[in-house]
Amino acid sequence: MKSWRLYRPDVLPDADFRLEERPVPQPRAGQVLIEVQVCGVCHTDLHTVEGDITPPAYPITPGHQVVGRIAALGEGVTTWRVGQRVGVPWLYAACGECEFCRRGEENLCPQARFTGFHADGGYAEFMLADARYVLALPEGISDQQAAPLLCAGIIGYRSLHKADLQPGERLGLFGFGASAHIAIQVARHWGCPVYVFTRSAEHRLHALDLGAVWVGDAEDEAPERLDRAVIFAPAGALVPLALEKLRPGGTLAINAIHMSPIPQMPYSLIYGERTLRSVANATYRDGVEFLRLAAEIPVRADTQVYRLEEARRALDDLKHSRIRGEAVLRIGD
Repeated sequence: MKSWRLYRPDVLPDADFRLEERPVPQPRAGQVLIEVQVCGVCHTDLHTVEGDITPPAYPITPGHQVVGRIAALGEGVTTWRVGQRVGVPWLYAACGECEFCRRGEENLCPQARFTGFHADGGYAEFMLADARYVLALPEGISDQQAAPLLCAGIIGYRSLHKADLQPGERLGLFGFGASAHIAIQVARHWGCPVYVFTRSAEHRLHALDLGAVWVGDAEDEAPERLDRAVIFAPAGALVPLALEKLRPGGTLAINAIHMSPIPQMPYSLIYGERTLRSVANATYRDGVEFLRLAAEIPVRADTQVYRLEEARRALDDLKHSRIRGEAVLRIGD
């Protein structure tokens, strides 16, 4: 099978990141073998390839927004069948026993493993997955549409909840890439006016197309105080800019696995019972709930398709904000 392998991270194009021929892996007990059809390209993949975050071992195959069909079952797997279409999200597995798992917060499990980081991911023709954590995909959502939902969609959905967003509240989105362009559709479904802050002229037009009531730069003054806000761009300098636009009692959630340092800022920006909160991964329940909601709305993901062989170009386009929505690697027929 063809599979991308990261041997040494570095700033693109210098990373040692190769497309290789490898044997098809065989599922062990509790695992399923998935024939990959498509895989979304996420900022976390870029952070991994460029060394902003470091997996425990190399080489590793990135990719954690995987849509495919089950090709084989490992011993003891009875919840899935061969040929069934499934999705593999960022959360690959958790211990199930620690205090976090017992509270339904397996996203915080110290033993959690993540797809394309601890275990080989979907930039390949086949991959293994833990049968307990793959997701059933709603009928009527195509493979290409489903891929962005499995990380950009799920983590965006969790971010809205962690921002304490209530129906009808004013929401600010800072950065408007793959996750934000899905989150705005959920927020609009909940009747929330959405204000988008981004430097990209193309992304501003995209936000307006999806129903934003106002677009501008992070330095611009918003026409109204925000009730809630989410930062999607991995830029710490956005934190004080977002807080100054937030009403007293409002919440700012940071949706980023890696972020540049947050600058020193006056206490007045967070005073007034404002809340600043990070968003760390997502739970299995988040995935189940969001996929059900995405089919109900229905969410429409904007995608740009690349062949598996073009993964490097897709990551470079992502890095330079040349993608409207999300890049998706087409792997299967």
